[in-house]
Amino acid sequence: MSYKHIKWMILIIPTITVGLWEYIRHQFLMPYLSMEAGNWLTPVIIYLVSVTLLNKLFQVMERAQAELEKEKAAKSALEAREQLARELHDGIAQSLFLLSVQMDKADRNLSGSAHQGELRDARKTVHEIHHYVRQAIAQLKIPESTSDLPTHPQQMLRQIEDLIYTSRLESKISWNIPDEDLTTKEQIELIACIREAVLNVRKHANAGFIQITGQGNKTSWTVSIMDDGLGYKGDPWDRPDRYGLRITKDRAAEMGWDFAFYNQEHGGTCMTIMKGGPDS
Repeated sequence: MSYKHIKWMILIIPTITVGLWEYIRHQFLMPYLSMEAGNWLTPVIIYLVSVTLLNKLFQVMERAQAELEKEKAAKSALEAREQLARELHDGIAQSLFLLSVQMDKADRNLSGSAHQGELRDARKTVHEIHHYVRQAIAQLKIPESTSDLPTHPQQMLRQIEDLIYTSRLESKISWNIPDEDLTTKEQIELIACIREAVLNVRKHANAGFIQITGQGNKTSWTVSIMDDGLGYKGDPWDRPDRYGLRITKDRAAEMGWDFAFYNQEHGGTCMTIMKGGPDS
């Protein structure tokens, strides 16, 4: 029932009630009911209708108004978060990206110098700050609480599809972890890990295809990101330019998840994040 219909019913019901009572009174009850008694019964009947039917309509109207105010407040909060995310992206994130490019260039120019180690540490710090700013931007785009806004049962799947779309890679997605089985923090951290994996595939793997799978439930799930790229040689953790991979591993460890990154037998790499595994 709409808000407008409720208001009209509140206005019309007392009128109909009085009219119907007066008609019954004059047509059928005049021989049995005196004029004075009928006059006393009229306000009693109006009162009874008000405390029963009209009171329920008022409650429905108040609930509708409260839900509308809550939705407006949640929408305003989300718009403010999106505005802050845009400002971070247009200001700090782009500046940090430019700084990281300049430091990469300086590192190549100073290769073999005495200060290369210090420059490499500074470059690592800039990369980490840039990574955290990107994650903060992504976090701002997700409501703080799933109870603040209307729920979207496939929110995780849509975000993963957006990540794949921006990567310009052929893909296959098989996602069967219900959103309600993941807390808001788990959704944020898991999307951040998947985003870093997709970025790593696009930048380093020389791959044309990526597959993302998610299977499990609230207590135990596994997420895998596989590609058909060249794979890696040696120990990927010893490479100085793999900051994103280390940060993803640390992020998974902070959440208590198992993390694995390895070459596949048929080529390409696989990143696996698991909750509720044998070592959890």
